[in-house]
Amino acid sequence: MRDKKEEGVKPEKKVIGRREHISLPELDLQDLEAKIDTGAYTSAIHCSDIHTETMPDGTQVICVDLLDPSHPKYNHRKLRFAEYDLREIKSSFGEVQQRYIIRTTIELFNEVFEAEFSLSDRSDMKYPVLIGRKLLKGRYIVDISRKDLSRKYKSKQKQKQNNP
Repeated sequence: MRDKKEEGVKPEKKVIGRREHISLPELDLQDLEAKIDTGAYTSAIHCSDIHTETMPDGTQVICVDLLDPSHPKYNHRKLRFAEYDLREIKSSFGEVQQRYIIRTTIELFNEVFEAEFSLSDRSDMKYPVLIGRKLLKGRYIVDISRKDLSRKYKSKQKQKQNNP
């Protein structure tokens, strides 16, 4: 039997709700609530104390405090990223900001893949993670009337494994 990719047929897109729970395995963050935002191009994650440091070997790194102490998933880890980009991103208020962009893995619907996230202070926002169009494209269709479909999918997959 042939794989859909081999036949030139695109794999079917999964339906995603307006809010989903995601994990960021490389950042040691599990079950974070994320807002799905088709108006945003780039995905974003809440960080505080975002600054650059020069390492002893002269390498520039960005340092962040992922989330902040008031968030229930805060893990007290200060992270450093040697690989990053600096881009102009238009905020939800329409102003252009310089933001650091990192690549990390995201887990959604039991799939783990790499994605880009801008690092920004989202302390005034309800959700610490925003999932934008670039991550959604080719993978998901958004149904704004639904939420937590990835969590429900994960539960069904576990039930299937436990009751073959």
